[in-house]
Amino acid sequence: MSGRRLKNMDEFAAASGISRPTLSKFFNDPNSVRATTRQRIEAALEQYDFRPNIFAMNQNRRMTRNIGIVVPNLADPYFAEIARQIEQRCIGNGFRPSLFSAHGEQSLENDILDSLRSLKPAGVLFAPLGRASDKKTIERFCSEVPTVLFDSNIEGLGEAFVGSDNFSFVEQTVEYLVRIGEQPTFFEMRSPSNPNANKRRVAYLEMMERSGLEPNVIKIDGEGWPLEEIGRQGALQVIEDGGFPTSAVLCSNDRLAIGLLSVCYEKGLRVGRGEGCALRVASHDDHPFSRYTCPSLTTAAHDYDSVASCAFNTLSDLIEAGGRFQSRTETLFPSRLILRASA
Repeated sequence: MSGRRLKNMDEFAAASGISRPTLSKFFNDPNSVRATTRQRIEAALEQYDFRPNIFAMNQNRRMTRNIGIVVPNLADPYFAEIARQIEQRCIGNGFRPSLFSAHGEQSLENDILDSLRSLKPAGVLFAPLGRASDKKTIERFCSEVPTVLFDSNIEGLGEAFVGSDNFSFVEQTVEYLVRIGEQPTFFEMRSPSNPNANKRRVAYLEMMERSGLEPNVIKIDGEGWPLEEIGRQGALQVIEDGGFPTSAVLCSNDRLAIGLLSVCYEKGLRVGRGEGCALRVASHDDHPFSRYTCPSLTTAAHDYDSVASCAFNTLSDLIEAGGRFQSRTETLFPSRLILRASA
């Protein structure tokens, strides 16, 4: 075997001198090529360190139309909505989607990936847990199954990532809150599960530095995905300890903000810009229920439609390309500030 390790089908085609379409035919069905060609390919496989991933799984059968969709927690309305949109695009394009929720648990996420292998999917759209994920298990899965990550980016894994530009979320909310009043205090979990939360804190710190303002970050305790209750308990503790250091509060995500708003109601603190209001509250995500809170929540919204469309289209392109891109791609969509009564 050659000491050179070949990374993809294009490199194998160049090294073996066999055209890529011929190789694709072989890996889909070895009997579809002439016996002499099959012998050449088998000899090249012996000579070079190349394992054909998706093609190895699809030998002697037609590629399925199965698509796996994996999210961290379907009880979270954001993931329910983005998964719904992706699922509709799969169905509309003749694929059979199977939707899975990891319920915030690493072991269940790993089990889902194992189960997906048995479905022999054409590809998978995967929003990993993030900090709680088993990266080695995901890396192994992505090397075997064409995978596009969305929402949570684990750098270097999957053939592509599609998500939201977290800096644009915070940039818009901070600029707005500073322009209309006192600088915001950032309200977040001490150990967030989703890596987007860390990116938002970093963006907040950068925006405060740009504005020449002193940052205030309040970290609250809590684990897992009951974010409304974590936000409620954390805000209750802050208020009982003397309150927020500024009259504007910028929450890392809408679910924490919903918990904060419930405490303000309990404590008789008016939220908004009008006379007698104690706090302005803004957040990020445009949670499907954020327009129905009291008061309705000012937030920076995901572009749900663009993320869902791009994630599906990227996976379609990946499947057409034979399961591998020449290089990993990342596509980010900016947020849109939605002004409501809370700020």
